[in-house]
Amino acid sequence: MRWSSAFIPTRRDKPAEAETRGHELMLRAGMIKQLSSGIYSYLPPGYRVIRKLEEVVRQEMVRVGAQELFMPAMQPREIWDETGRWDKYGSNMVKFRDRNNRAYGLAPTHEEAVTDIVRALVLSYRQLPLSLFQIQTKFRDEARPRFGVIRAREFSMKDAYSFDIDEQGLDRSFQAMFDAYVRILQRLRLPSIAVEADSGAIGGTGSVEFMIPTGTGEDQIIYCDGCGYAANIEKAVSRYEPYYFDGDMLSTEIVPTPHASTIDEVSAFFDVPAQRFIKTLIYYADNTPIAALIRGDHEVNEVKLANAVGCQELVLADARTIEEITHARVGFAGPVGIDRIPIYCDDAVPLMRNALTGANQDDAHMINVNYGRDFVADQVLDMRRTAAGDHCTRCDGPLRVQRGIEVGHVFKLGTVYSEPMHATFAAEDGSERPFVMGCYGIGISRLVAAVIETSNDENGIIWPLEIAPYLAVIIPTNVDTPQIRDVAEKMYAELCEEGCEVLIDDRAVSAGTKFKDNDLIGIPVTITVGKNYLSSGLVEYRLRTGALAAIPEETAVSRVCDLSEMLRNQSERYI
Repeated sequence: MRWSSAFIPTRRDKPAEAETRGHELMLRAGMIKQLSSGIYSYLPPGYRVIRKLEEVVRQEMVRVGAQELFMPAMQPREIWDETGRWDKYGSNMVKFRDRNNRAYGLAPTHEEAVTDIVRALVLSYRQLPLSLFQIQTKFRDEARPRFGVIRAREFSMKDAYSFDIDEQGLDRSFQAMFDAYVRILQRLRLPSIAVEADSGAIGGTGSVEFMIPTGTGEDQIIYCDGCGYAANIEKAVSRYEPYYFDGDMLSTEIVPTPHASTIDEVSAFFDVPAQRFIKTLIYYADNTPIAALIRGDHEVNEVKLANAVGCQELVLADARTIEEITHARVGFAGPVGIDRIPIYCDDAVPLMRNALTGANQDDAHMINVNYGRDFVADQVLDMRRTAAGDHCTRCDGPLRVQRGIEVGHVFKLGTVYSEPMHATFAAEDGSERPFVMGCYGIGISRLVAAVIETSNDENGIIWPLEIAPYLAVIIPTNVDTPQIRDVAEKMYAELCEEGCEVLIDDRAVSAGTKFKDNDLIGIPVTITVGKNYLSSGLVEYRLRTGALAAIPEETAVSRVCDLSEMLRNQSERYI
């Protein structure tokens, strides 16, 4: 490809909309252009990377025996009603009606669609195990699209589904896919951590996320150096330091607390630590108000709470709703006397003695509140957000926190979909049994973003060889000098003849501009034909992060051909 005719719209300035370093580089390197919030077009350099990354993922899927198919993004409501997910997915699913007023959705995932295929066409245990996968566009109406293509409303994803006879078969399929994901991330030179995760709207008996540690990630990883425990903060559990206050239960009393509504203000007013306080938070759970009680120095893990309630959307109530329920302004809610709404209580709260709470009166708090005597909850559960410094439940070591990007998620579904959809097969003994399923997703566009976030320098992107938009670029420093231009063209023709992915920067711009653009988009190999060639007959050969080497043009061509052949052989080895 000639740079003069290529569509590579690089830019020097930092885009105002860039939220992370990777987002900035994708925009500056001419890889993407935003069309609307969370919706991006992939320009030629970005789409070349996407296609190459798809091939890496495809090779690893084929390696574990998965077969590729392609399912519709537009799906009828009926199959989602079979599993109850039409309502469960909530507003994250893009829904609409066609001209005949039939309800459809743009699929955020394809469990129902693939189960519908298998229940109709796989009839016997002799056809199992079976693994199917696709690379497809997904749609999720994210409330807060952010970080470029990391949290987008339309994105590319590989989703795979396994169908087995029993749980033992699922374990084997799950492990095969887990290992495939490990290899994919290794080939992309991505450091990763496999963490326990919440299964969310997908469901099932358990799941594992693949996280890429990076300071700009939107997720938080809780991990232990001592035993290797790791979990998404939504799923993480820990042992925290209990707080005991000895003594008998004292009588409750309402105390005026003017100008004290926050935990810090109330703690200072009574001269007690935050551990003595019970926070009462009012939420809307799918438009139904609930109360959540947690110790004053802890935070609510809203995913754990939503799972316990069984709701799809959990949001803090507005000030007006809080006042209607508690008869007090925000900051003065308490559990005593709230009996009109369900109460969910963290398991640390019943251990507290003579606690402080809001009094459900403006400018007042209640002292000596005790669980069981003064209030009870509809459900007691672990709904605390794990924090750095908590103790690991496995080895008691200190837990640490690391930000990261989730790029893959593997689930053991069991019969969560096959049973409600009546997807069964004839077993060896003649009985009808539901398929035992697994599902496995990996974000194609997210992987691209993750590579850039973790592999860049002050000059631009540093690509793994397998997914770089081009393997090499030839830079004639002055296209108006015939000797420089002619040898650059000769090398370009030779590399094209050998099937190498090479770009020649034949633009009539300064050499400095060419070098900056090349480093920005991250082409791994640069061959420069300039003054050194005129004086010595040697060209300059440089890897993206390596030193310059002055070598004959034939050697430069040979090295690029060797790299290209190595990549071809590597790809063939995975098939």
